[in-house]
Amino acid sequence: MLLILTIISVATAVLLLVRLWMIRRELGRMTGQLQGYNEQATGKKIDVALFDAKLEALAGQINRQSHLLLEAGAYRKVIENEFRQAVANISHDIRTPLTSIFGYIQLLESESITPEEKLEYVAIVKNRTKRLQALLNDFFELSVIESLDYPLTTEKLGMTSLLSDILVGFYDSFSERDIIPDIRLPDGNIFVYADESAVRRVVENLLVNTVKHATGQVEIIFKRQRETASLTIVNDAEELAGSDVSLLFDRFYTADRNRSAQASGLGLSIAKSLMIKMGGTLTAELNGVKLTMTCRWKLAAEAQI
Repeated sequence: MLLILTIISVATAVLLLVRLWMIRRELGRMTGQLQGYNEQATGKKIDVALFDAKLEALAGQINRQSHLLLEAGAYRKVIENEFRQAVANISHDIRTPLTSIFGYIQLLESESITPEEKLEYVAIVKNRTKRLQALLNDFFELSVIESLDYPLTTEKLGMTSLLSDILVGFYDSFSERDIIPDIRLPDGNIFVYADESAVRRVVENLLVNTVKHATGQVEIIFKRQRETASLTIVNDAEELAGSDVSLLFDRFYTADRNRSAQASGLGLSIAKSLMIKMGGTLTAELNGVKLTMTCRWKLAAEAQI
């Protein structure tokens, strides 16, 4: 009996030693795979040849961590490229009015200009300075909005009446650009959860963008859906044909950088950031030559269908 127990103990010990040796060998193989992956000698993730639930779980977590690091690296490159592009674009946008201002100041220093020319040049310098100031203000505002501690007060807000008030303020702008607004608002007030000042800024930025680039008829539609309320602005945008309209919300994006009158894209970036802060969405879609901008806010609880 004692012999049998001894044999069993020895066999168990041997099996355990063999198992330990196999696990150590598998750990060494996994280490080699991870080293090759980290040194970019191979793109293959870790696989486990030995059936062991713990080792498989470990390999799975290592592969997951490798994937997260890969995603983080790709995202960092995107941010770095975006930052470099932003610096280049804002440098261009700042340099343009500054060069113009400097040029007209040199003209003002000339003794040969007439009083009428002097007044004209001063007016141009004022306009260029205002444009530069607006650009810098927008750039600063965007950086503040995207900070983590930017405050927003989300509350129950009557959107129909607010939109009516905003649209009235654009009547002259529409007329000056020969824009025919087709405005469709519901009879009753629709309530959403949003920040009033942020909503006002979002809608004004979208309408300013529309006034700058649209002609003819513009559809402005506000309606209630199942759990959200949506504001849709539709206008012709032939210059965007073939473009990725999702880029319209990127900082400093322009459809045509050669057009000096083109905005820097900060207005739409600010609008997008504010919508995200409010828990809403802002999207763009291009169907043919029709550009559709859509804002969505969450309905107030009692307003949901």
